[in-house]
Amino acid sequence: MNESILITGANIGLGKETARQLALKKETKKVILFCRNQAKAEAAKKDLEEKTAKKIFEIIIGDVSDTNSVRKAVEKIKEPIDAVILNAGGMVGKTAEKVTPSGMNELAATNILGHVVLVEELIKHEKLKKAVLSVSAEAVPGVKLLGMKPVSMRTSSVDEFAAVLDGSYFGNKFDVTQAYGYVKYVATMWTLSMARKYPNLKFVVVSPGNTQGTLAPNNLPPAMKFMLKYFMMPVVLPLMGGMVHKLEVGAKRFVDGISDERYKSGVFYASKEGKLSGDMVDQSTFFTVLKNTSFQDNADKAIHRFIK
Repeated sequence: MNESILITGANIGLGKETARQLALKKETKKVILFCRNQAKAEAAKKDLEEKTAKKIFEIIIGDVSDTNSVRKAVEKIKEPIDAVILNAGGMVGKTAEKVTPSGMNELAATNILGHVVLVEELIKHEKLKKAVLSVSAEAVPGVKLLGMKPVSMRTSSVDEFAAVLDGSYFGNKFDVTQAYGYVKYVATMWTLSMARKYPNLKFVVVSPGNTQGTLAPNNLPPAMKFMLKYFMMPVVLPLMGGMVHKLEVGAKRFVDGISDERYKSGVFYASKEGKLSGDMVDQSTFFTVLKNTSFQDNADKAIHRFIK
């Protein structure tokens, strides 16, 4: 049972809904909203307090694309916390390809950089007691029915993972919808490596599935955004079965992943093969590269090339 949970990107969408659901669990005593913007965090805290009738929400300000910001945020955590949900990220938008001071592109920095530093700093300072949930995506194993190809790297070497993180892997054709799956693959493999490195902690990876009510479509190219937001999500996918679900369902995957003993450390859970919704299953049963411990460690080493 987790009495205290920190959620990154907790002021909106899946992060905020996860905070709401966790607050309603009787064992929860504290939910830390780790957010980049103070005003938005305060607004989310107020709304969550009204919706849950609980005064258990706290705010910590930090930018997950900035390692110094994350380290300063960890200093503000005075008591050890039970669990962390690494939710912040997404496709970022028009600046996804831009290289940050770390050397990672903005897409990778936002989804990976600060999360790795956050977890490692918490462990270093003995401020993490039980579990870490890393948010991944169905884009990693792919969905053939929708033409989503699984991530496929030539060698999964340290150099190749590093090339994904700085963007050079994609050459002159940086497509954020493609790059996103590869970035989430790196984050997933890092998490699986951490599960072996710290067997006393639970490290689980969860995809929220194809979830309505998030801002994810807003970061897509205009034509794709229009098609997904106004046609595919509300009309086509609901008719296909197992292809879309509501925000509450996506967030419940996180709540279950961090709380339910059915979900084990060192496993990536997402929808059944060919689906985007429904029951969660171990992705390595059909995307077997996830089991490769050398690749997991290579992802970890590649990420640390960018951490100063």
